[in-house]
Amino acid sequence: MAAPERRRALLVGGVAVAAAVAGAGVAGWRLRPSGAPGDRADALWALTLDTPAGTELALSTLRGRPLLVNFWATWCPPCVEEMPLLDRFYRENSASGWNVLGLAIDQPSSVRQFLSRTPVSFPIGLAGLQGTELGRSLGNQTGGLPFTVVVDAGGLIRQRKMGQVTPAELDRWKAAAGA
Repeated sequence: MAAPERRRALLVGGVAVAAAVAGAGVAGWRLRPSGAPGDRADALWALTLDTPAGTELALSTLRGRPLLVNFWATWCPPCVEEMPLLDRFYRENSASGWNVLGLAIDQPSSVRQFLSRTPVSFPIGLAGLQGTELGRSLGNQTGGLPFTVVVDAGGLIRQRKMGQVTPAELDRWKAAAGA
């Protein structure tokens, strides 16, 4: 390859790499949960949601203890995959003060059907479209799922996570929010 052709190829390749890096940066920035740790979770406490069992759940009853809130849907594969992990976290930590709340952004019939096959120990609220707005108020500007928020006993948001949680993250969050 002649020198001018090689320079042109390097230039085109460099522009392509720069465009890819810029695109990845913009995507990462747009998908990050907004808001800073330490924001108040006041939007939670005023809500009362239906449960899959047909009762009402006043979210104010969960106030005053560390709380992990997970926004999920039955049609979301990472949401479904993390449910057993969240259930195990709840069962292992509820005696030491932790609450876990699942907020289903889904049709009630789909949630009931899912929970009949995959029961969980923690409360589930049927949040529907109201849950999408609640998620936005807690920092989920894109509306993606799963979305998890950790609120400490004082009502301050300590963590936000877009995407599936890991056991290591749960351990870190538990230590940071305390109980």
